[in-house]
Amino acid sequence: MSSDRIDRMANQIARFFASRPEAEAVAGTEDHIVKFWDPRMRAALIAHLAAGGADLSPIARQAAERLRDRQAPSRG
Repeated sequence: MSSDRIDRMANQIARFFASRPEAEAVAGTEDHIVKFWDPRMRAALIAHLAAGGADLSPIARQAAERLRDRQAPSRG
C-alpha cells in the first residue's frame, strides 16, 4: 500500500476525532487503526513513520507513534 494512501486514510481518521481534546483524539485514532486496519496496513503506517511520516497530521503522527511504541518489544 502506498504511503500516500496510508497518509490519507490515517489523516481522515484523525480529522474525525479532531474536535475532541487532543489526547482523546490521538487515542481514538490509534484505537480505530488497531481495530479496523489489518496488520499489513499497520506495518505500512509504522514503516512510513520510520521514513519520516511526511504528510501525517499531528494527531495521526502521534497515533502512529503510540502504535509503534505499543508494538515494540519491551526491554527488561
